[in-house]
Amino acid sequence: MQQPSQKNFYYVIYLFMIGLFLGILIVNAGYDTWIRNGSLLGTEMILRLKNSVPDGGELFGYIMKHRLFTVFMLGILGTTMIGIPAVCGYVCYTGLAAGCLLSVAVIRYGIRGLLLMAAGVFPQGLLLIPAYIALFVWTLNMNRLLYVKGSYGDHYIRTSRQSYLKKGIEMISIVVVVIIGCLVESYVNPKMLHFILKIF
Repeated sequence: MQQPSQKNFYYVIYLFMIGLFLGILIVNAGYDTWIRNGSLLGTEMILRLKNSVPDGGELFGYIMKHRLFTVFMLGILGTTMIGIPAVCGYVCYTGLAAGCLLSVAVIRYGIRGLLLMAAGVFPQGLLLIPAYIALFVWTLNMNRLLYVKGSYGDHYIRTSRQSYLKKGIEMISIVVVVIIGCLVESYVNPKMLHFILKIF
């Protein structure tokens, strides 16, 4: 299972980069829609961010609900026949969204836009990004475990209790890291973001 896991990791990176490139391309092709007439990361939005003081407890509940929903949704989809296309589509969508945000930020603010994007994902990204990559790889591996046919010996290994126990432990580990990431995103990231917003 080591080699398929490594291949799935590269597939996830490739799909994300494809989405990222498409996001950058879309923003630059639709400059008037996204920049000139759009409000995304505009002056008004930046002003609201600067003046907002989120409650850590409420923010944690909101973020954790959405993050765990994504984790469990993809985990469940990974056990179905549509698991691979669903996960691949979500990875591409994530890259697309990142590409759009990054392009808008850089076009509007230059280097400051890069700092804003970095502040938006730091420090929780140090936990959440590896956790989500592990989740994507987990779902692809689980789908292969359930549906890819191989030799009798391979089938026995893939369907053994130990194999499923290992997958369960991996999923629990991913959930724990995501929850810790949500805590950091709720209580630490707003301070980092407000610090960077002082230059706007």
